[in-house]
Amino acid sequence: MSSVEPLILRTQDERGAVTLTLNRPQAYNALSESLLAALQRELDTIAADDSVRVVVLAAAGKAFCAGHDLREMRSKPSLDYYRALFAQCTRVMLSIRGLPVPVIARVQGIATAAGCQLVAQCDLAVASSLARFAVSGVNLGLFCSTPGVPLSRNLSRKQAFEMLMTGEFIDAREALSRGLVNRVVEPEELEAETAKLAASIMAKPKVAVRMGKELFYRQGELGIEAAYEAAGETMACNMMEEAALEGVQAFIEKRPPRWGG
Repeated sequence: MSSVEPLILRTQDERGAVTLTLNRPQAYNALSESLLAALQRELDTIAADDSVRVVVLAAAGKAFCAGHDLREMRSKPSLDYYRALFAQCTRVMLSIRGLPVPVIARVQGIATAAGCQLVAQCDLAVASSLARFAVSGVNLGLFCSTPGVPLSRNLSRKQAFEMLMTGEFIDAREALSRGLVNRVVEPEELEAETAKLAASIMAKPKVAVRMGKELFYRQGELGIEAAYEAAGETMACNMMEEAALEGVQAFIEKRPPRWGG
């Protein structure tokens, strides 16, 4: 049997919380082609699995993710190769957004360049107080263009632009104040706090969470009138779902709702 460990470790609990763990600790979980491919396979599997309720994206070792594998990138200096690599990475990022369940980044260490992009692309993020974040490609002469896409959709424009232009690190508390992460806790509390957030989501009706995530991102790309139209249609359809009818009736009757799974 092969002694090589998988690049992505997957676990799933009885409630439907899946944890995907980046498993290249010796390389600071740099996003090699193989790691991106392994992550893509897991995301595709989850997209087709109705038992999954939430995904936690974690990492082994001291670093969350140090970005792209620069040694691998430098060994293949070809425009076609670089185009294909960034297209591969983009597909992973869009797959995270396209999943019908929320994805929570559990960030225990540094997240730089495409690693910071990964955190920004996740729907939610919980960070250790020891975590640090940067889009530091500019320090190497390579502007972090693709990380800038989700970063500029999480932070204010000036804050995102400053990070992209300077390549400087921010700590977890600063990441919280800027909107890159949702919660910051001490390292020993990171797993429990992430599980608490996941449990809160899984306590809600699956259909509402699914419809809500899809609409949340879609309306953000629309003008305000089109956004309201899309949101109104989603709410109308959501209201016809059994879960919403039960939830509203329970509120009227002043009792806990009895969700149907």
